[in-house]
Amino acid sequence: MLPLPRLHAIKWLTLLAAMAAFCTPLAYAASQPDADQKGPVFLNEPINRIDFSNSTGAEIECKASGNPMPEIIWIRSDGTAVGDVPGLRQISSDGKLVFPPFRAEDYRQEVHAQVYACLARNQFGTIISRDVHVRAVVPQSHTVNVMDEAVLRGNSAILKCHIPSFVADFISVASWVEDEEREIFTTNDGIGHFDSDGKYLVLPSGELHIREVGPEDGYKSYQCRTKHRLTGETRLSATKGRLVITEPLGSVPPKILDINDKFLLMQVKLGHSFSMQCPCQGFPVPIVRWYKFIEGTTRKQAVILNERVKQVSGTLIIKDAVVEDSGKYLCVVNNSVGGESVETVLTVTAPLSAKIDPPTQTVDFGRPAVFTCQYSGNPIKTISWIKDGKSIGHSDQVLRIESVKKEDKGMYQCFVRNDQESAEASAELKLGGRFDPPVIRQAFQEETMEPGPSVFLKCVAGGNPTPEISWELDGKKIANIDRYQVGQYVTVNGDVVSYLNITSVHANDGGLYKCIAKSKVGVAEHSAKLNVYGLPYIRQMEKKAIVAGETLIVTCPVAGYPIDSIVWERDNRALPINRKQKVFPNGTLIIENVERNSDQATYTCVAKNVEGYSARGSLEVQVMVPPKITPFSFGTEPMNFGEPVSVHCTISGGDLPVSVILTLNRHPLLPELEILTERRGQRIHNLMIDAIEAKHAGNYTCIASNSAGRAEHSAELIVNVPPRWILEPTDKAFAQGSDAKVECKADGFPKPQVTWKKAVGDSPGEYKDLKKNDNIRVEEGTLHIDNIQKTNEGYYLCEAINGIGSGLSAVIMISVQAPPEFTEKLRNQTARRGEPAVLQCEAKGEKPIGILWNMNNVRLDPKNDNRYTIREEILSTGVMSSLSIKRTERSDSALFTCLATNAFGSDDASINMIIQEVPEMPYALKVLDKSGRSVQLSWAQPYDGNSPLIRYIIEFKRSRASWDEVDRVMVPGHTTEAQVQKLSPATTYNIRIVAENAIGTSQSSEAVTIITAEEAPSGKPQNIKVEPVNQTTLRVTWKPPARSEWNGEILGYYVGYKLSNTNSSYVFETVNFLTEEGKEHSLELNNLRVYTQYSVVIQAFNKIGAGPLSDEEKQFTAEGTPSQPPSDTACTTLTSQTIRVSWVSPPLESANGVIKTYKVVYAPSDEWYDDTKRHYKKTASSDTVLHGLKKFTNYTMQVLATTAGGDGVRSAPIHCQTEPDVPEAPTDVKALVKGQAAILVSWRPPAQPNGIIQQYTVYSKVEGAEGEPKSQKIPHYQMSYEATELEKNKPYEFWVTASTNIGEGQPSKSIVAMPSDQVPAKIASFDDTFTATFKEDAKMPCLAVGAPQPEITWKIKGVEFTGNDRMRVLPDGSLLIKSVNRQDAGEYSCHAENSIAKDSITHKLIVLAPPQSPQVSLSATTTDSLTVKLKPHEGDTAPLHGYTLHYKPEFGEWETAEVSVDAQKYTIENLLCGSRYQVYATGFNNIGAGEASDILNTRTKGYKPKLPEKQRFIEVSSNSVSLHFKAWKDGGCPMSHFVVENKKRDQTEWNQISNNVKPDNNYVVLDLEPATWYNLRITAHNSAGFTVAEYDFATLTVTGGTVAPLDDGHGTGNLNTRIRLPAWMPEWLDLNFMVPLIATVIVVAVGILVVCVALSRRRADDLRGGQKDVYYDVVYNQTMGPGATLDKRRPDLRDELGYIAPPNRKLPPVPGSNYNTCDRIKRARGIRSNHSTWDPRRTNLYEELKTPPVPLHGNHYGPEDVQCHYRHPGMEDEICPYATFHLLGFREEMDPTKAMNFQTFPHQNGHAPGPGHAGTMGPPGHPGHVHSRSGSQSMPRANRYARKNSQGGQSSIYTPAPEYDDPANCAEEDQYRRYTRVNSQGGSLYSGPGPEYDDPANCAPEEDQYGSQYGGPYGTPYDHYGSRGSMGRRSVGSARNPGNGSPEPPPPPPRNHDMSNSSFNDSKESNEISEAECDRDHGPRGNYGAVKRSPLQKDQRTTEEMRKLIESRRPLNEAGPKQLQQQSGAGFTAYDTMAV
Repeated sequence: MLPLPRLHAIKWLTLLAAMAAFCTPLAYAASQPDADQKGPVFLNEPINRIDFSNSTGAEIECKASGNPMPEIIWIRSDGTAVGDVPGLRQISSDGKLVFPPFRAEDYRQEVHAQVYACLARNQFGTIISRDVHVRAVVPQSHTVNVMDEAVLRGNSAILKCHIPSFVADFISVASWVEDEEREIFTTNDGIGHFDSDGKYLVLPSGELHIREVGPEDGYKSYQCRTKHRLTGETRLSATKGRLVITEPLGSVPPKILDINDKFLLMQVKLGHSFSMQCPCQGFPVPIVRWYKFIEGTTRKQAVILNERVKQVSGTLIIKDAVVEDSGKYLCVVNNSVGGESVETVLTVTAPLSAKIDPPTQTVDFGRPAVFTCQYSGNPIKTISWIKDGKSIGHSDQVLRIESVKKEDKGMYQCFVRNDQESAEASAELKLGGRFDPPVIRQAFQEETMEPGPSVFLKCVAGGNPTPEISWELDGKKIANIDRYQVGQYVTVNGDVVSYLNITSVHANDGGLYKCIAKSKVGVAEHSAKLNVYGLPYIRQMEKKAIVAGETLIVTCPVAGYPIDSIVWERDNRALPINRKQKVFPNGTLIIENVERNSDQATYTCVAKNVEGYSARGSLEVQVMVPPKITPFSFGTEPMNFGEPVSVHCTISGGDLPVSVILTLNRHPLLPELEILTERRGQRIHNLMIDAIEAKHAGNYTCIASNSAGRAEHSAELIVNVPPRWILEPTDKAFAQGSDAKVECKADGFPKPQVTWKKAVGDSPGEYKDLKKNDNIRVEEGTLHIDNIQKTNEGYYLCEAINGIGSGLSAVIMISVQAPPEFTEKLRNQTARRGEPAVLQCEAKGEKPIGILWNMNNVRLDPKNDNRYTIREEILSTGVMSSLSIKRTERSDSALFTCLATNAFGSDDASINMIIQEVPEMPYALKVLDKSGRSVQLSWAQPYDGNSPLIRYIIEFKRSRASWDEVDRVMVPGHTTEAQVQKLSPATTYNIRIVAENAIGTSQSSEAVTIITAEEAPSGKPQNIKVEPVNQTTLRVTWKPPARSEWNGEILGYYVGYKLSNTNSSYVFETVNFLTEEGKEHSLELNNLRVYTQYSVVIQAFNKIGAGPLSDEEKQFTAEGTPSQPPSDTACTTLTSQTIRVSWVSPPLESANGVIKTYKVVYAPSDEWYDDTKRHYKKTASSDTVLHGLKKFTNYTMQVLATTAGGDGVRSAPIHCQTEPDVPEAPTDVKALVKGQAAILVSWRPPAQPNGIIQQYTVYSKVEGAEGEPKSQKIPHYQMSYEATELEKNKPYEFWVTASTNIGEGQPSKSIVAMPSDQVPAKIASFDDTFTATFKEDAKMPCLAVGAPQPEITWKIKGVEFTGNDRMRVLPDGSLLIKSVNRQDAGEYSCHAENSIAKDSITHKLIVLAPPQSPQVSLSATTTDSLTVKLKPHEGDTAPLHGYTLHYKPEFGEWETAEVSVDAQKYTIENLLCGSRYQVYATGFNNIGAGEASDILNTRTKGYKPKLPEKQRFIEVSSNSVSLHFKAWKDGGCPMSHFVVENKKRDQTEWNQISNNVKPDNNYVVLDLEPATWYNLRITAHNSAGFTVAEYDFATLTVTGGTVAPLDDGHGTGNLNTRIRLPAWMPEWLDLNFMVPLIATVIVVAVGILVVCVALSRRRADDLRGGQKDVYYDVVYNQTMGPGATLDKRRPDLRDELGYIAPPNRKLPPVPGSNYNTCDRIKRARGIRSNHSTWDPRRTNLYEELKTPPVPLHGNHYGPEDVQCHYRHPGMEDEICPYATFHLLGFREEMDPTKAMNFQTFPHQNGHAPGPGHAGTMGPPGHPGHVHSRSGSQSMPRANRYARKNSQGGQSSIYTPAPEYDDPANCAEEDQYRRYTRVNSQGGSLYSGPGPEYDDPANCAPEEDQYGSQYGGPYGTPYDHYGSRGSMGRRSVGSARNPGNGSPEPPPPPPRNHDMSNSSFNDSKESNEISEAECDRDHGPRGNYGAVKRSPLQKDQRTTEEMRKLIESRRPLNEAGPKQLQQQSGAGFTAYDTMAV
């Protein structure tokens, strides 16, 4: 039985273990540092310099990133933080340093001229930005001056703009002003700017450079204009500078005007331009040359001048400075009488930048870390490193931390600086996973308790390595004793759990408990108090030892609780008793700077409680004093060798005992050093040396240590030692010619200097220094004599001296021994074969010398061969021996050796005798390699005849040439391979080789034959000519290169062209080679810029490659016409016949050529529309005066500029009216007798009234009478005058004048009449032409006289007139016509008759009406343009002024273009590729716009994307599929993007992978499962539409294998298997078969019932009343037989069949979608809903229909079934392929026989629903299904256009503002109506909330623009597809059965989609669509089927004709069931449908 305390402990341990296992992982996980945490990094670091004006202020932004987000602090350069200074400096909340604008008097230098830095810090470190030099500029009064400059005539002058230094940094020179008039500007090209005469140049630094100063320049004044870069202020210099020109008197050498200019220092920023001046003058004008010193040398080289470096006079100008420009430059100035030079040191400063590599690194504990500072810029003066904002004193490029510790983590920065700027980079050092200091994860808390129970304290710590935990109580370690038990264990996650168990706690156990977790990488601790109720108790305190000078901290170990007070006492006095002592209430005592005398004592701690109980405890404090050594030394001077020395090491302070150690050079004193040490007492140690030697020199250290510390002191002993021999020299003897070496080494201190001297003469005594030469030298005391000779023999002295003593010396004898010697050891001697030869040997040395001869090492005896003779000759220096050969032979080629011998040795010399002859011929000549222009040969070297082969001569010739015509190549004789070059490619050559030596040449080798390879042409095309063809075309002609340079057969040419004077690359075009000999090649370069210079190069190419580029030919394209008109056109009337016109030239960039003249186009405004009436005047000036104009006429004028390319754009018309003038004479006058005293005078107004007629004056007088005539003034509106009171039978003369406000005009002709009683009938009115405006009234006069009163009758176009409501004769005889129309135009004659006479006049009436509709026809189409022909209506009478062409894309807005009346054709450009367009035109004249033409429906060329083969497109792997989009064909219209979707085959929802895959790329679909079947859906988009393809594929297995096809019972691989029936049920009861069959029967029955009701009502006689009803009352009925039609004009049938929506009714929006689809996408399968839908995209569609077929009977069209047998629910509303329909046109209500039949096409790509689903019309009685379309127009309803209706709206289908766009573009049956599906009750065939709606945008035939519409989310790149042209729909079945269908694919973007605008509904964000909008007809005709205004229905076809037409095209579109199955098996389904 365990004791109770032990049981408690076990229980606590068990509970602890359980809690630790559960809690520790949580605590560990919570404490893991965030992986994303990082130190600060600057995002936006402030720049180095901030200059600002006090009027603007400045903001300096500093942003940094980090996690946690760092804090931004601004500091000064000394590190102190920056605070706010009210009104002058503040720090915003986002970290910006803000300097507000301030007054000049508020300027403070410590604020506004300071160096700041931005500091960013978070818990992981601190970084500091680069230095930010802030400088505020306060406006200061300053003046700029230009001083006079003295200059010699002919020299260049430089005028300087003197700017005060205090503003020089902010002010620059903008320009110079000459004589206050001419301004000379600077430029940005860096080179400066010469004015037009080249006289002046403004240098980059602002000086004015004046070239070649002459006397006239002395009269000019110059000012500089400066600009302040901060304020923008400009000002002229206060003074004007002049040139003081001196005339030289004689020659003047170059001289520098200012001596300070002789040496210049310059500093320039990288990329800036600058100039270096050479301010010298002289006469004659000196020549200036610039040089640059090569870096590090005194050599210099001339400065190379180029585009970047220019020299102007003596000034060197460099543009865009680079660092390499830095260096020392020398300017050398010379003339004929002297020279001078100027040195300039240039430093190009590059911006500093720095980067630390790596930017972040994580290092484990103890591992090394390396940071490298990579920097750039110039110059770089210092590199420094800081860590966390503090310098670490490192200045190298590489920072290496050998062993990373905890304190090393943080942010490191590298700073690079120079005098101007600084740059920094930062990097972070993180601690690695193995470096995890201990962390206390869980710990005990402070606790107060009663005595008795056990206490359980626990600490949990973690770290790496695993820490160990120890426990302390009041600073004293706790061990396992008595009641204290300590234990610990490690958890599974590596944490250490330690516990302290105190059994039966006592009051004395209270105190501060601490757990300490410690590992080698750190320490963590936690402490808390345990309070146990009881009396005060103080635990025993151990003696405390502390070193003097340190701080004593001790806490009283008090137990018991509660404690009221704790005090410390010393000698019964309560502390503190001095300033060094501090006592705290918790019992802590602190004594600072402890001293022994004052602080060593016993201290008492007294603890009391409130009841007065107390406890006391004593602490003895011992203060220890470390030792102190009194300094000692060996003196300031070195000690001499042998002298004694002693020093004393005295311990002047410190506690005893003290340990003392003496060392020499940190090593103990060894006995062999003979150093005595002696200890005197405990504090003095002596060191003594009796005689100092060299070994005693060094550092002596005395080290003293005690228990308190350690001290040491060192002193150096320096010993002077006299020289002593280490190696003393002795006599030496050397063989002559050897290298002699004599060593002489000595030691001492200072180190002795060793020298050698040689005795003068043959005996020792007097010595001289050795002369230093090539063969005698002394190195470290050793004498070296190289190649010693007899002359070097003698006595030598070696001396060693160091100033101590007399030194050492030694004399030695060096003797030289000379054996026989041949000066020439080996030589070659040659002789020609057959000639005599002599061989000689001369031996030098001690005589006598004997010489013997050997031949090839065999003794030569002349006695054996009489050809040899030997002779000897004694010389002063030796012996000469000669060997003679009478006649040489080849065998004499041998080595002859002469051997010489004397008493000292022997020597030999060899003569290599060479008998020479001509070489033999080379052999084995072969070809190693060949190319077009060279051949590599090799051969075997022949016998060279003992004469080195000098060369080989390779001879080669063309195969047809003779060897007399050879070319030669010389090859060095040492090689046996060579390359023959300069051959012609593709040529046959013969080659041979000859060897040659000094004797002669060999015979030729055998020849070899080779054919060189072809090569790229080497010649340039010739005779290149570039001529402009027109404004955008250049014609390039050329001839081939020379035939010899073809290097093969030329295949063609590359013609490259580019804009001249640009760095762009050439654009090349290829031209094939013309085989005709000598024929010129040509190429036209099109689409070029107008009047632009192009550079053209040509290169020929053959099958090898392209030849060289020809020389660049430059040519301008033909001048174009100006693209902008002259501006500011204005006109001013001068006189009645003159107008002044003025204008401003068009901008130069729009001239497109050289403007030669201007044309003024002018005409009277009322004739302006007629080009033939316009006048033109040319002028070269910018104004002109138009003469000869009509008076008082409003003129319209335009101005255009003309270049060689033609006339440019005309300006906007301007109008001016000429001044009025006196009128012309009235054009005609009549005088009619009205009675015996009256005559009626009538007249016609003047042809040119020249103003507003004010009055007429009728003059009359008796014929022949003298005197003034009578005159009568008549109002201007009256055209007749009755003269009365005339005398009978007297002739009177009459004439008339007209008057304006200017005056009276010319008189008319005179006419004579005589009053009479007889008044015949006469008409006073004149024949005239009247012009009437359409719908206005017209009146034609007929004023008659006569007596009796004449009868007036009118004839219209020759027909007697009878009055009616619109026309009547007025009482005055005039004819009035109301509301004139076009038919009223013609001739009108008025007849007056009485009994005396009759008279008549004829008027012509012209009716001005708006034009009738013009004729528009299609002329041509391209992918982006349409060309239309325009023709006016034949019936137009009024002149046509022009056309307005309207056009719009299928889903776009109407656009217009103005077309000239003369233009027969017009091209609409920049259209969308492959898109449908509608085009119509209206004419206009001065009346207004006319009627619109028929709408032309057409399309641009190009098609939707074409499907690729699956094998080329899809590449499958185990977990991905690669899609090769290059396999798609674009159909002529460039691809825009692809949409990729996929799903598993057994799923219904599609996953969108990407909706913006770019073409020409491969795309990989990832994350697929291996061995799984997938469906892939691809939607390809271009501007012509989109194509959708589906593919089935199975991913490979993990091992790369394939998966077997799936089987659904039919072998189709369909996953949707049929419902399995029990075996006893027949197969035909399968629901997949029965449901479609039953549904078909029901629908057929309902259809028959509908037909019956319709037929019964057809007999009613209520026909349609209004003509317009045909647009609304057509209803489809497709349940009849093929020949039956339904009368679609009966309104009663309309009522029965249900409501037909009017054309302007909008379809309701479809819930949940924003697009419709016209091709219904049927979703349902099986029989799972009342109204299932069919999805043609499903691969299992056709398999579902493959139930056993029902026997069908009926007619067939073509080879396949063309019947419409639907077998699938949901197919009721599909138009069947090949079904024939009867369509009524707009005019067919008048003639039903003109109805047109048409037949639908089959489903494209062979997708018929089944074997029988090929057409819509079955035989009579065939139970076909109703198939209907809710057609609607897909064009957006915008840009409404109005049509004038001249027939009250009856002759035109257009109302003034129709609600629909294009009736001509819809199928005739559903032009303006909707049709519904009906059953026998007249209701909807389907039940549900509403009808189904199709997508009008998708009913397009032929190309099926939008195939199958998609649904579901469809994001980027289009925000939505809510254009009015494409709307969604939701079927009822789909609404009730949302799970039946798969998501629809997304719709394409609109073809006119602008990627910058995501909204396509310009005005309506709605998915409504008008019921009047319908399918587009899309064929090749002009107006497609729907609307024909002409009564001739040319395009109507019979049913049989249409059937034949379609059958003839059927194989293109049709696929049988087998083909269908194959396509399905191929794994793709396309949704392109075609319909007519």
